[in-house]
Amino acid sequence: MKRKMYSMLFATVFYLMCQSAFAQTTETGTDVVPKKSKKMKGTFYFEWGYNQELYTRSTIHFVNTKTDNYDFTLHNAKAHDKPGGDRGYLLNKPLTVPQYDCHIGYLFNDKHNWGVELSWDHLKYIVDDNQVLHVTGEIRGHKIDKDTLVTTTFVHLQHTNGNNYLMGNLVKKSSIFKRSKFELSGISKIGVGPMVSYSISDILGSINSGHFRIDGFVVGLSSGLRADFFRHFFLQATCQGALAEYLSTELGADEVGRARHHFFSLAGMVTIGANLPLAKQK
Repeated sequence: MKRKMYSMLFATVFYLMCQSAFAQTTETGTDVVPKKSKKMKGTFYFEWGYNQELYTRSTIHFVNTKTDNYDFTLHNAKAHDKPGGDRGYLLNKPLTVPQYDCHIGYLFNDKHNWGVELSWDHLKYIVDDNQVLHVTGEIRGHKIDKDTLVTTTFVHLQHTNGNNYLMGNLVKKSSIFKRSKFELSGISKIGVGPMVSYSISDILGSINSGHFRIDGFVVGLSSGLRADFFRHFFLQATCQGALAEYLSTELGADEVGRARHHFFSLAGMVTIGANLPLAKQK
């Protein structure tokens, strides 16, 4: 009796399962197909260009109490950049010798109005030689607090290989005009990251020829115009303001001395770029 009941129960369950599967098939007309995953949208881009800067004056503190005996400050020192953009220069020298910009980014979804970017801006910073500055502090047992002609035999400092801004940026793109295969947009960015410096110095006759190192941080804000052509290429002009904070620049042949200062920079950048859309154009 029990065996007969189990057989009837099994047959009933099997019948209901078959009916359910048959109903699904007849409702759709086909077998059930799993949903396709959504395709990734948005656009990757790469841009390359060159820049030119203006710098604010900077108060620079120099100290070495281990292998030398100085602890002094140059007040309101003036500095300049070194674009390296002479006529024909780019045809005769490597592309990375002048002050250049290299950016790679991703604009989200098909609207392309927000994105993220990793930027490397190679700037050069040179403290003007032979300028009269107010100097305070102590140098080898002698106190100083007066206006002084700062020659290269006293102090020379430059970040020329350079004054590099490595930043992660949040990007906002706002379309201004669009027609056929051309689009004009406004571009805004805000970013922060490490200062990667290559500093050369000569302090009281002790020369440091420099090497690459992380030497502080930078915060930047930029705005400009971008013109896209045929969806895959663009030309961009940008103005970038940044705060550069140098925390511990190595000084002297033994790299024991340290310099600290900060300044603001205003850079004009012109870049060309390529887009890699991830979705087909409608």
